[in-house]
Amino acid sequence: MNTSAGRVPGTEQPVGRSTANKVGIAISALIGAFLAFDAVAKLLDFPQMKAGAEALGFPAYQSLVIGIVLAVCVVVYAIPRTAVLGALGITAYLGGAVTANMRVEAPLLTHTLFAALFGVIMWIGLALRRPELLKVAGLSGGGATVR
Repeated sequence: MNTSAGRVPGTEQPVGRSTANKVGIAISALIGAFLAFDAVAKLLDFPQMKAGAEALGFPAYQSLVIGIVLAVCVVVYAIPRTAVLGALGITAYLGGAVTANMRVEAPLLTHTLFAALFGVIMWIGLALRRPELLKVAGLSGGGATVR
Protein backbone atom coordinates (compact mmCIF):
# COMPACT_ATOMS: atom_id res chain seq x y z
CA MET A 1 0.00 0.00 0.00
CA ASN A 2 1.33 3.44 -0.94
CA THR A 3 1.32 5.58 2.21
CA SER A 4 2.55 8.67 0.40
CA ALA A 5 -0.57 9.12 -1.74
CA GLY A 6 -1.82 12.68 -1.52
CA ARG A 7 1.57 13.97 -0.36
CA VAL A 8 4.31 15.91 -2.10
CA PRO A 9 7.09 13.37 -2.83
CA GLY A 10 9.88 13.57 -0.26
CA THR A 11 7.90 15.74 2.19
CA GLU A 12 5.17 15.48 4.76
CA GLN A 13 3.16 18.26 3.08
CA PRO A 14 -0.18 17.53 1.41
CA VAL A 15 -0.44 18.08 -2.33
CA GLY A 16 -2.85 21.04 -1.97
CA ARG A 17 -1.44 24.49 -1.25
CA SER A 18 -1.99 26.07 2.15
CA THR A 19 -3.22 29.63 2.58
CA ALA A 20 0.25 30.66 3.79
CA ASN A 21 1.76 29.16 0.65
CA LYS A 22 -0.69 31.04 -1.56
CA VAL A 23 0.04 34.32 0.25
CA GLY A 24 3.77 33.65 -0.15
CA ILE A 25 3.34 33.07 -3.86
CA ALA A 26 1.34 36.31 -4.18
CA ILE A 27 3.96 38.32 -2.27
CA SER A 28 6.76 36.77 -4.32
CA ALA A 29 4.92 37.50 -7.57
CA LEU A 30 4.41 41.15 -6.61
CA ILE A 31 8.04 41.55 -5.57
CA GLY A 32 9.19 39.82 -8.74
CA ALA A 33 6.95 41.98 -10.93
CA PHE A 34 8.17 45.19 -9.31
CA LEU A 35 11.83 44.21 -9.69
CA ALA A 36 11.29 42.93 -13.25
CA PHE A 37 9.74 46.29 -14.18
CA ASP A 38 12.76 48.05 -12.67
CA ALA A 39 15.19 45.78 -14.53
CA VAL A 40 13.41 46.21 -17.88
CA ALA A 41 13.37 49.99 -17.48
CA LYS A 42 17.13 49.90 -16.91
CA LEU A 43 17.70 47.50 -19.82
CA LEU A 44 15.65 49.69 -22.17
CA ASP A 45 17.90 52.58 -21.20
CA PHE A 46 15.13 54.95 -20.13
CA PRO A 47 16.45 58.47 -19.53
CA GLN A 48 14.92 58.47 -16.05
CA MET A 49 17.02 55.46 -15.12
CA LYS A 50 20.20 57.14 -16.32
CA ALA A 51 19.29 60.27 -14.38
CA GLY A 52 18.63 58.18 -11.28
CA ALA A 53 22.00 56.43 -11.60
CA GLU A 54 23.77 59.77 -12.01
CA ALA A 55 21.93 61.21 -9.00
CA LEU A 56 23.37 58.37 -6.94
CA GLY A 57 26.87 59.08 -8.24
CA PHE A 58 27.09 56.34 -10.86
CA PRO A 59 28.00 56.96 -14.51
CA ALA A 60 24.90 56.83 -16.73
CA TYR A 61 26.08 53.71 -18.58
CA GLN A 62 26.10 51.76 -15.29
CA SER A 63 22.30 51.73 -15.37
CA LEU A 64 22.48 49.02 -18.05
CA VAL A 65 24.91 46.92 -16.00
CA ILE A 66 22.73 47.28 -12.90
CA GLY A 67 19.70 46.25 -14.98
CA ILE A 68 21.46 43.10 -16.23
CA VAL A 69 22.45 42.08 -12.70
CA LEU A 70 18.92 42.68 -11.41
CA ALA A 71 17.31 40.82 -14.33
CA VAL A 72 19.48 37.76 -13.72
CA CYS A 73 18.63 37.79 -10.00
CA VAL A 74 14.89 38.13 -10.72
CA VAL A 75 14.91 35.24 -13.21
CA VAL A 76 16.76 33.03 -10.71
CA TYR A 77 14.28 34.12 -7.98
CA ALA A 78 11.30 33.26 -10.21
CA ILE A 79 12.40 29.65 -10.65
CA PRO A 80 11.15 27.70 -7.60
CA ARG A 81 14.18 25.42 -7.47
CA THR A 82 16.63 28.36 -7.40
CA ALA A 83 14.46 30.92 -5.59
CA VAL A 84 16.69 31.04 -2.49
CA LEU A 85 19.76 31.78 -4.62
CA GLY A 86 17.81 34.51 -6.43
CA ALA A 87 16.67 35.97 -3.10
CA LEU A 88 20.29 36.12 -1.95
CA GLY A 89 21.25 37.97 -5.13
CA ILE A 90 18.34 40.39 -4.74
CA THR A 91 19.28 40.92 -1.09
CA ALA A 92 22.79 41.91 -2.19
CA TYR A 93 21.31 44.21 -4.84
CA LEU A 94 19.04 45.87 -2.28
CA GLY A 95 21.97 46.22 0.12
CA GLY A 96 23.77 48.12 -2.61
CA ALA A 97 20.71 50.32 -3.05
CA VAL A 98 20.68 51.13 0.67
CA THR A 99 24.40 51.94 0.58
CA ALA A 100 24.10 54.11 -2.54
CA ASN A 101 21.22 56.07 -1.01
CA MET A 102 23.06 56.53 2.27
CA ARG A 103 26.13 57.80 0.43
CA VAL A 104 24.19 60.67 -1.15
CA GLU A 105 22.22 61.26 2.07
CA ALA A 106 18.86 60.46 0.46
CA PRO A 107 15.78 60.69 2.71
CA LEU A 108 15.88 57.84 5.21
CA LEU A 109 12.28 56.58 5.20
CA THR A 110 11.29 57.11 1.58
CA HIS A 111 14.52 56.08 -0.13
CA THR A 112 17.09 54.38 2.05
CA LEU A 113 14.95 52.11 4.21
CA PHE A 114 12.55 51.30 1.36
CA ALA A 115 15.06 48.85 -0.09
CA ALA A 116 15.60 47.19 3.30
CA LEU A 117 11.85 46.85 3.88
CA PHE A 118 11.44 45.51 0.37
CA GLY A 119 14.03 42.82 1.13
CA VAL A 120 12.30 41.84 4.37
CA ILE A 121 8.97 41.49 2.56
CA MET A 122 10.67 39.41 -0.15
CA TRP A 123 12.07 36.99 2.45
CA ILE A 124 8.70 36.76 4.23
CA GLY A 125 7.08 35.78 0.92
CA LEU A 126 9.76 33.18 0.29
CA ALA A 127 9.46 31.77 3.83
CA LEU A 128 5.70 31.44 3.38
CA ARG A 129 6.32 29.54 0.15
CA ARG A 130 9.07 27.40 1.67
CA PRO A 131 8.55 26.93 5.43
CA GLU A 132 11.70 24.80 5.66
CA LEU A 133 13.67 28.06 5.41
CA LEU A 134 12.44 28.97 8.89
CA LYS A 135 13.73 25.67 10.25
CA VAL A 136 17.13 26.17 8.63
CA ALA A 137 17.31 29.66 10.14
CA GLY A 138 16.30 28.29 13.55
CA LEU A 139 13.11 30.37 13.62
CA SER A 140 10.64 27.50 13.75
CA GLY A 141 10.10 24.58 16.08
CA GLY A 142 11.51 21.27 14.96
CA GLY A 143 14.62 22.77 13.43
CA ALA A 144 17.90 20.92 13.36
CA THR A 145 19.90 21.04 16.55
CA VAL A 146 23.65 21.41 16.69
CA ARG A 147 25.41 18.91 18.94
